[in-house]
Amino acid sequence: MTAVTEVPPRVRRRAPRKKWTPGQIVLTAIGVLVSGVFTAPFVWAVFTSLKSETEAVAVPTHWVPQEWTIQAWQAIFETGNITNWFVNSVVVSVCVTFVVVLVSALAGYGFARTDFRGKNALLGLVMAGLMVSPAVLGVPLFTTVQSMGMVDTYWGMILPQCAPAAMVYILYKFFQGVPKELEEAAFIDGAGRWRVFFTIVLPLSRPSLAAVGIFTFIASWNNFLWPYMVTNNPDLMTMPNGIATVMNSYGIQWAQLMAGGLMAGLPLIIVFVFFQRQIVSGVAHTGLAGQ
Repeated sequence: MTAVTEVPPRVRRRAPRKKWTPGQIVLTAIGVLVSGVFTAPFVWAVFTSLKSETEAVAVPTHWVPQEWTIQAWQAIFETGNITNWFVNSVVVSVCVTFVVVLVSALAGYGFARTDFRGKNALLGLVMAGLMVSPAVLGVPLFTTVQSMGMVDTYWGMILPQCAPAAMVYILYKFFQGVPKELEEAAFIDGAGRWRVFFTIVLPLSRPSLAAVGIFTFIASWNNFLWPYMVTNNPDLMTMPNGIATVMNSYGIQWAQLMAGGLMAGLPLIIVFVFFQRQIVSGVAHTGLAGQ
């Protein structure tokens, strides 16, 4: 009998790591430096919110709290109606986002695919809205809202934020890039304009719609001026207005101010962390990429 010799298992060798080039080292160092610059304020806010008010204003200042406490977080929930403010911000931002995405999609598709008399003039009027600052329209909008009896209401905060000239332009540029052959094939099969829009065009424009929705949500959540002008009822205030009111009433409490700022910015951080791929993809497929 012949002896069977065991074949030793093949050892998988790791490919030698490539040495970093000077260019890679420089770019990595710059990236770390820029990341540190943008991360430092957030870290400072977290540490300050975990200090006592006395330690937060002590000189010289220091980063890490000497005595860790959640006193500022407890105080901001006790002295302010922060739960209602948070809910109000969510309701207003979600409603504004839904209306803006719907209106922008319909208007952008209409400008990109339909021909009607006065189209260029109307498109130019919409684009002219990009050159007007929202602060300039504050008084006329407030007069209009007041005459309609919508002061201190959700509708008064929502409807004036639903004039999305920039978002119409973004989706208009995207719809221009959608191949017309797809729509023509659907028309030949008997589909109407609305069916083509909802079953073909909208599914293809998910990245752009996601980008528009995210940008609108962030802008509405951070909007301070308009809710401040149209709301006097503390129970209807949004997060930026409510936190500013607490700070003005009780003086500048820096630990509470940092805790409130972190509370207000938490949804935006969550949106960016979970939807950063949609943001990048949406920018790459819209007019924001230089198309």
